[in-house]
Amino acid sequence: MQNKGFVKVFAVLLTLVCLFYLSFSFVTGYYNNKAVKYANGDPALESQYIDSLSTQKVWLGYTLKQCREMEITLGLDLKGGMNVVLELNVPDVIRSLSNNNQDPNFNQALENAYARQASSNRDFIDLFAEEYKKLDEGARLSAIFSTFELKEKITPQSTDAQVIAVLKEETKSAIDNSFNVLRTRIDRFGVVSPNIQRLETAGRILVELPGVKEPERVRKLLQGSANLEFWETYRLPEIYQQLIAVDNLLASMQSKETEATPATEPETAPVAEAEVADEADDLLSQLQQDTEDTEESLSMEEFAKQHPLFALLQLHSYNGQLTNGSAIGVASTRDMAKINELLEMRQVKDLLPRNLSLKWGVKAIDEREQYYELYALKVTNRDGTPALGGDVVTDAVADFQQTGGRTEQVVSMTMNAEGAKAWARLTKENIGKQVAIVLDDMVYSAPNVQVEIKDGRSQITGNFTPEDAKDLANVLKSGKMAASIQIVQEDVVGPSLGQEAIDAGVISFVLALVLLMIYMCLFYGLLPGLIVDGALLLNIFFTMGVLASFQAVLTLPGIAGMVLTLGMAVDANVLVYERIKEELRAGKGLGKAINDGYKNAFSAIFDANLTSIITGVVLFFFGTGPIKGFAWTMIIGLCASFLTAVFLTRITYEALLKKDRLKNITFTTAMSKDLLVNPKVNFLGMRKMGYLIPLAIIVIGAISMVTVGLNNGIDFTGGRNYVVRFDQEVNTAEVRDMLDEQLDGAVGVITIGTANQVRISTNYKIADPDPAVDEEIENKIYTGVKSLLPSDVTKDQFVADYIQSSQKVGPSMADDIKNSAIMAVILAMFFMAAYILIRFRDISFSIGTLVSVIVTTLCIIAFYSMLWKVLPFSMEIDQTFIAAILTIIGYSINDTVVVFDRIRETIGLYPKRDRYQVINDALNSTLSRTFNTSITTLVVVLVIFVLGGSTIRSFTFAILLGIIIGTYSTLFVATPIAYEIQKRNIAKKAAAAELKAKK
Repeated sequence: MQNKGFVKVFAVLLTLVCLFYLSFSFVTGYYNNKAVKYANGDPALESQYIDSLSTQKVWLGYTLKQCREMEITLGLDLKGGMNVVLELNVPDVIRSLSNNNQDPNFNQALENAYARQASSNRDFIDLFAEEYKKLDEGARLSAIFSTFELKEKITPQSTDAQVIAVLKEETKSAIDNSFNVLRTRIDRFGVVSPNIQRLETAGRILVELPGVKEPERVRKLLQGSANLEFWETYRLPEIYQQLIAVDNLLASMQSKETEATPATEPETAPVAEAEVADEADDLLSQLQQDTEDTEESLSMEEFAKQHPLFALLQLHSYNGQLTNGSAIGVASTRDMAKINELLEMRQVKDLLPRNLSLKWGVKAIDEREQYYELYALKVTNRDGTPALGGDVVTDAVADFQQTGGRTEQVVSMTMNAEGAKAWARLTKENIGKQVAIVLDDMVYSAPNVQVEIKDGRSQITGNFTPEDAKDLANVLKSGKMAASIQIVQEDVVGPSLGQEAIDAGVISFVLALVLLMIYMCLFYGLLPGLIVDGALLLNIFFTMGVLASFQAVLTLPGIAGMVLTLGMAVDANVLVYERIKEELRAGKGLGKAINDGYKNAFSAIFDANLTSIITGVVLFFFGTGPIKGFAWTMIIGLCASFLTAVFLTRITYEALLKKDRLKNITFTTAMSKDLLVNPKVNFLGMRKMGYLIPLAIIVIGAISMVTVGLNNGIDFTGGRNYVVRFDQEVNTAEVRDMLDEQLDGAVGVITIGTANQVRISTNYKIADPDPAVDEEIENKIYTGVKSLLPSDVTKDQFVADYIQSSQKVGPSMADDIKNSAIMAVILAMFFMAAYILIRFRDISFSIGTLVSVIVTTLCIIAFYSMLWKVLPFSMEIDQTFIAAILTIIGYSINDTVVVFDRIRETIGLYPKRDRYQVINDALNSTLSRTFNTSITTLVVVLVIFVLGGSTIRSFTFAILLGIIIGTYSTLFVATPIAYEIQKRNIAKKAAAAELKAKK
């Protein structure tokens, strides 16, 4: 074997890399278990324990927070949580930029563009511009958008291209700001390991929140509007005495003497001003002491008893003097909730100025993101509103300016005429003070006012990084953006359902692996079987290690992909072993047979793996959510199987041959010795019957499609699903009748898994963007099924305990999913046919493959139409079904490629032999491999089908059908069609040669 040294070095390096990245998962698992023991069932204590260790170095110089970022995380379908796709309403942004222009053509163009985008992946603004031109060819966009607010960017003379560029820039700013606001809200929500990312479709943002148990609260949090505000502020010295009084009050409330305070006495004891003033100086000097010097300063425990507030909130001071800013102090993230709780106490509020509003800064002040500042805002209006609303800001730009010979980042802000007047008054009254810029109750900046600003043009400085300046500019611009964000897709999985998915996934994985390992030993012998088994275990190790190195998320479909990959990985070893057996039967010695077996099987293994990887790539780019996880796992597993099955097993055999430890190895057992040896099946002779069987299935399926149709899932139609688990078995028809009246008849109910668990599907008000609709539907479902619940179960208990999972897909998202699915299937077929044509350089093979794949796909769809009302599990046509179809396309072509590779090889050896005989011989010579691969893969998928859980049962059923139909199509469709075309081409060549000879 050539390059054996390189393969060994690569394998060793890959092993070390995998060990390194997998170690983080073990480390975080260790600390998670410690946190669970420490918390004793209290989620808040568990989170607090993890937070307290997050910045400590726990493994190889990495902090626990860094370790958690590098571990393999479980998907929401495994550990429960909420997955949401949010969409910025771009038409609202465009309307806002036009100052809500009422031009009929403008508003009609927006509606037309919105309708077109449902079936297009193009940018909305481009679609809008096209629609506007269709309505009035002579109209200019500048007539709509040359507003006062955009006068610096768009003039009446601006071209349409220039206007479109500005609109795209402004829309991107709105999306960026929405993203930042969402990220901040999620950070404040306190979810462990959240994920938020922009999606390729403009205006869409994916949010994943593991472990969330209050989906309604999350919906309100994510869809609530964010208001930009400008507030006057207090300086720390102005409220210092009151903070001392609060600290004293809290200390007295904690002391034993105050525990027995009679209920009739006032809850707030008066505090002597002189006493507070004297103590203030003592406390300030005490706060400046070196807390590490335990002999001169109080212990932290004693200090916390005497100063409950200041033990948590460290006041800002410099050289023994209080700072003069509006940021009064700093606190650790783990103490912020406690500080909020203390400051919200009625007794505490009585001591603080009535017009004081305390808000946290949005960004941490340290690199580890552990400490945040608390700002003191001043309420100057009687109704509690800010000094100035953010809707007066017309533009904000991150820029640079030269100051004292150096360049610094600044943010330039412009206001409208109304805002300029109010801003002039506000800045005049606050010269030397700070004005806080607040969004979503978080302080983004608090610049000092140096002079009165009369023209509405301001420049904000503050040691900004370019990213900080850009974010602040987007925040300021958000004031004029009347753009809403709405949920277009949502999945909620309860923790109990997630644990069941883990159990099902692990059991199916382990059982499938054990069965595969036993089968290989029984069919090929103990030693060859153990070598394959070792390769399978290495495959799993490498797959998991590479997943860890990419910080991938492991989902239930991902586990299914890994199990399926094991079945396909065995195919490589089966190909090698079958070729070795052929070489041994040809009379070659064991060493030569092994060498030639690997050599002759290489091209078929390479082609088969590459076609499956192409399928995986298409799945990855066109799939969403769990489908990406499945595709990514399959791609990595196939690459790993190529390394383990082709190279590492061969190195193992060569090492054993050198040590003379392969005596009497025949790669057969008593069970397999005479199985399918030299079969003489006349496949081509049965080709007409072979064509008729799938044709009959397709025709019956077409009739079923017309009469029964397909069970389209909400991925393609839009709607909501709720999986509800009752305490007793329920009848789906009864549940449907109960809900028909509540949901206007737009409801479907099926059993999912056990008889006490149903899935309720409805498209009731799915097009209504109002966030309140989700709660309305939950109320209606609760009301409808209330008679099936214990009498004391409230609506909130029903949502928390009985609804195991929920899913929502909006109409626009459904259209996108449907279009992506169709495109994925078409592209997969095209790439497969193109690859076969390039690889085999014969159009007959390419056409045969394409027809075979189409036949397999149509037969599966036909069975789904005929059986979805018969079988006791969901058989929906959704993106998971499309993933199954794409997987089967890859598997079917994998099978076909192996046969075609043998046909090509046989034609090369016997070019003058009758093509009918050549193809029949090739089919028969690969029959043992076809049988073994189909059996091993069927066993694996059958295990997943039975034990893998209800969520992927439809997926695995499609794979089961695909393996059977795909294998049949290879033998009775793809190869016979290739033969028919080749026979015709041979006849044409013969006729041409005969004609030429006559001339």
